[in-house]
Amino acid sequence: MPLTRRAFTLGALSTAAAATGVLGVGRAALAASNTAYAMAYFTETPSGVGADYGLHLAVSRDALNWTPLNRNNPVVTPTAGQLGLRDPYVLRRQDGTFVVLATDLKGTNFGSTSQYLHVWDSTDLTAFTGYRRIRMHTLDTHTWAPAAFWDAARGQYAIVYSANNGRDVFLVNHTSDFRTVSAPQVYFSPGFGVLDGDVVVDGGTTYLYYKNLADGYLYGARSSTGAPNSFTTYTSGLRQGNAVEAPLLLRTNEGGWRLWGDSFSPVNNDYYAWSTSSIAGNSWAPLNQRDYTPPLNAKHGSMIGVTDAEYTGLVNRWGTPDWVRLKSSNLPDRYVRHANRLGRVDPYPFDPYQDQMWRLVPGLADPAGVSFESVNLPGNYLRHYDYAIRLDPDDGTATFRADATFHRTAGLADAAWSSFRSHNFPTRYLRHYDYRLRIDPLDAGSAAIDRQDATFRITA
Repeated sequence: MPLTRRAFTLGALSTAAAATGVLGVGRAALAASNTAYAMAYFTETPSGVGADYGLHLAVSRDALNWTPLNRNNPVVTPTAGQLGLRDPYVLRRQDGTFVVLATDLKGTNFGSTSQYLHVWDSTDLTAFTGYRRIRMHTLDTHTWAPAAFWDAARGQYAIVYSANNGRDVFLVNHTSDFRTVSAPQVYFSPGFGVLDGDVVVDGGTTYLYYKNLADGYLYGARSSTGAPNSFTTYTSGLRQGNAVEAPLLLRTNEGGWRLWGDSFSPVNNDYYAWSTSSIAGNSWAPLNQRDYTPPLNAKHGSMIGVTDAEYTGLVNRWGTPDWVRLKSSNLPDRYVRHANRLGRVDPYPFDPYQDQMWRLVPGLADPAGVSFESVNLPGNYLRHYDYAIRLDPDDGTATFRADATFHRTAGLADAAWSSFRSHNFPTRYLRHYDYRLRIDPLDAGSAAIDRQDATFRITA
């Protein structure tokens, strides 16, 4: 009988691999049945209000729009070393289980050094066991941004990370169990400083994407063997925004490719993205920020394909947020927030980051509608007053309840998104104008820009 997702559980696949003595049975079968994605990351915000250096998880069906788990709180936090992590990397091992590697660093004290990586084991990312740190080298330098892959030629895993041996390079250690590792070797040192490598094996080619510290761009290199010092850069430099680092490669479940880049600083947009149908070419196309939404406050993570059962298990174990955010359709780097009790759309990220978080509750004047209750000022709701939107406490009056009630409709500019019609002024819709929120009369015949101003994506 052919192996199917219904016929084999994760544990059964691991048992089958052990019984046959063939590594890769579980991994290959699970990869063929992946229908969703998981992401690991840590969090930071401009002034540090949302900084958390534990392991965070999010899930997605399309690898574009992400839902944070555990209310965007960490699912596990290091208990040794510097008591914090950055740059978590999730790898599916050959038996179908997972290992998590992460930089041993809490906060932004980049002058501190650690010779270690944090490591956890996990069957399905609903629990993490075997916490340990592994020593990667004896140099007086950092051990940053690990990535790992199965090196079939060696029959071992390779762990690649950023370090400095007089120049910023990538080092590599090999391991069979993520407990003991070989001596480090220089893996990639192209004659200029490099940072933040991600490695993916596709067929007979190993791809290494990295940041060039000389010019600040992301590049891709490749090798027919994946051996140390065997890579040749083959792409043009990639950058969006003012600065970018931490390239993150993902082969989609449909066979395409995505490349994500983390902004250099939490005061800028947190992620940029590109796509291509073939990683072998030099044809990465930038994605519009309208097309993707990273997890709230996420920084330098990794993404991996998961099965339906794993996706469901993650959601059931960790739960999804009880709040939402509203993303502007035509200004997709901006989110609805309150500031000085006025409704606005402002570029993300900002602090307090909770100003953009809303509980979407049944309409105060009509439960068929919706009202937006502030998460950080509970009991306060978005309402219109003289057509302008502001945040006020519920005073219990019928007028307030009506002013704070909206009816969700298909987006006026995009039916896949949402628009919100005023309850007591039913020809008027919530929209932004000069970055401020108000209600204005709109219909299908309104100007395209007005319809776009009144269209939002409900996201987490």
